Parts: sequence; structure tokens; C-alpha cells
Amino acid sequence: MNKIFIYGANGHGLVVADIAFRNGYSDIIFIDDGDNEFPTFDDIKNKKHIPIAFGIGDNLTRAKLFDKVLSEGFMVKSLIHPTAIISQTSKIEMGTVVMPNVVINAKAKIGKGAILNTGCIVEHECQIGDFVHISPNVSLAGNVKIGSFTHIGIGSSIIQSISIGSNCIVGAGSVVVSSINNFYKAYGNPCKEIEKLKV
Repeated sequence: MNKIFIYGANGHGLVVADIAFRNGYSDIIFIDDGDNEFPTFDDIKNKKHIPIAFGIGDNLTRAKLFDKVLSEGFMVKSLIHPTAIISQTSKIEMGTVVMPNVVINAKAKIGKGAILNTGCIVEHECQIGDFVHISPNVSLAGNVKIGSFTHIGIGSSIIQSISIGSNCIVGAGSVVVSSINNFYKAYGNPCKEIEKLKV
């Protein structure tokens, strides 16, 4: 079987499709529930023998559709670009996408449905929650913990042993030197909690 569905026919989905191709999938079919030319999820419900990967950047939307796909009996695939460097002692859960030139070092744990975007570094013993998005060129030092549904903006750096809560947004280029509580928008150098997000 060299066929796969990519759920999400946007720019992020195009990148995920490239990774699928590099993983040997030659028949790549986009599905999308928007008003466009692509088949919707309802259109492919009778094709449960074909796995699904996610090309959706928004964490909450990806989680909702992830649960729907599993409840309908589909298999959700992780996709890892062949240029990624991944420790044999790390653990990556179902449905995560690992993009080109990512580094995941020893005993790091990556939750389900996460995005590790281009060139990010996840150092030893980091713990990344479910449906997290780590943007391109983010660097996480050792023992960093990131809660579920959090988005780390492009080019940010997080020093060792920092904890970032769930449902947070860390702005682009931030330098995180102290922990961040759940449901906060934070940014800057040094990064500071700026706004409490709605629960």
C-alpha cells in the first residue's frame, strides 16, 4: 500500500505531502472540508484501509479532526522526513509530523498529533505534549516541558529545564528563561507573560 490521505489542502498540507512522498507514498490524496475542489472526509469514509496524516497547522482543529478520524476507524500515520536526526531512545506518538532537518535527542518524548517544524531542535529529555506546534528553527534545551496545544513561534529559544504550560502561545523570536503558566500568550527577550488566554 503506497496510498495516503493528507487531511488539509493548504500550505502546511503541501509540506506534509512532500514528507509523505519521501516516505515512499506515491499516491497522495488531499482531503479538505472547506469549499474547494478536494474531497471531504465524508467522501472517503468507506476507504478505511488508506491511512491518514494531518496537514493542519492549527492545534485545536487538528486535535478535533484527529479524534474524528480515529472514531471512524482510520489509521493515523506519523510522518518523519528522512533528513531528521532522531535518537533511538526518543519516543514519538501517533500522528506527529517531523519536518526536514529536525533534531530529536536522547530520551525526548513527543506527544500525539504534534508538529516539529523545519530545523527545530528538541534536546535530551524534553517532553512535548499532544497537539503542540514547534515552529521552524526553535531550539529547546534539555529537560524542557511543553504542555498540550501550545504553539512555540518561529526562531524562539528556550533554556534548559523550563516548563511551558498547555494552551500557550510563545511569540516568534522569544527567549524563554522562566516558566510560563497555562493559557498565556508570552513573547519577548526575555519572554514574559503578556495576556491570559480564554480557557
